[in-house]
Amino acid sequence: MDITDIVVEEFVEVSADERLAKVRATFESENPRGIIVTEDGEYAGVIGESELVKSRIQDDTKASVLMTSAPRVKHTEDIREVARLLVEGDVNVAPVFRGETLDGIITTDAILRAVIDNLDALTVGQIYTDEVIAAGEETTVGQAINRFREHGISRLPVVDDDATLVGILTTHDIVDFVVRDHERQHKGDRTGDQDRMLDLPIENLMSSPVLTATPEETVKAAVERMFDNEVSGLVVSAADNADAVGGVITKTDVLRALTFTEEESMDVQITNVKLLDSIDRAEIVDSITQVVDKYQAMNVIHAHVRFHEHKEKLRGTPLIQAQIRLRTSHGQLAGSGEGYGANHAFHVALDKLERNVLERKGVDADAKQRGQMVKNLSEI
Repeated sequence: MDITDIVVEEFVEVSADERLAKVRATFESENPRGIIVTEDGEYAGVIGESELVKSRIQDDTKASVLMTSAPRVKHTEDIREVARLLVEGDVNVAPVFRGETLDGIITTDAILRAVIDNLDALTVGQIYTDEVIAAGEETTVGQAINRFREHGISRLPVVDDDATLVGILTTHDIVDFVVRDHERQHKGDRTGDQDRMLDLPIENLMSSPVLTATPEETVKAAVERMFDNEVSGLVVSAADNADAVGGVITKTDVLRALTFTEEESMDVQITNVKLLDSIDRAEIVDSITQVVDKYQAMNVIHAHVRFHEHKEKLRGTPLIQAQIRLRTSHGQLAGSGEGYGANHAFHVALDKLERNVLERKGVDADAKQRGQMVKNLSEI
């Protein structure tokens, strides 16, 4: 299936010279999945909501400073390939071209609506992210923004002292608050001072009650709930406690699942490929394969490697966070690490992954041994 019939012809477009104040206001008024940035009438890049939140750039700054590159997509491109391009580019919108003409945009939502009837073959438990960054009710807005930036995430489940889920804070909540704060200041209300805003506890901004999903329900049902409530993700309840956080499922997780293959070679997806320096995709795939081969009983369904760049640098080389996640026949396994440059960060994460794989192997071996012991005792 190609994307010809799901290209979105109506989209928000701003000039590269536009001030960020107006861009932020556009998100508030039109709630787009992203904005196409043009320069001298030509496509230049996109701005996503998460970039607006993670940046502390002043309102008078030009949009070109914050825009990111997004893949140029042909209007006849296969829908699975477009899903891969969006995930690897870490964007929710990309320009669609018919020849050299900008024909429209393709969005995460457009793809998911096109395939939603096929999503009942997957369960939430098969694709959700089980390693979650959460926050307490007294966490400040400033601390929350730092977590969004440091971990490259777009939502924070909020828990009380008993680890019970009480709310959710998203990048959209932050953008909405910033826009309203900006409007108050223009009206002469100085109570919206930036320092005061950053010191506010997030319980003042979070949404509650929280929309959730269970590991057992279908991905189709979860995505329909996202669409019905105009959200991009759901908190997944813990299997043994419906009031606790077990994970998160987002539209990006679903897009990633669309790229899963049944080929014999491992399906590895890389987010933020632009950060690769002295390492390439082939080396990444080979390195993960070598680790997995140490545990022959494990079948890897999908591997995802995500790179996230921090502002800190050493001799011009940025500090990179690498996260490796495997979805396997024995559950999810992950490893993460930081280093200067993608190569260094990846191998730190790979070492952690290998330890986790071998630990899982040891646990399964112990379980098998215990099972044999029980069998032997029963025969006495």
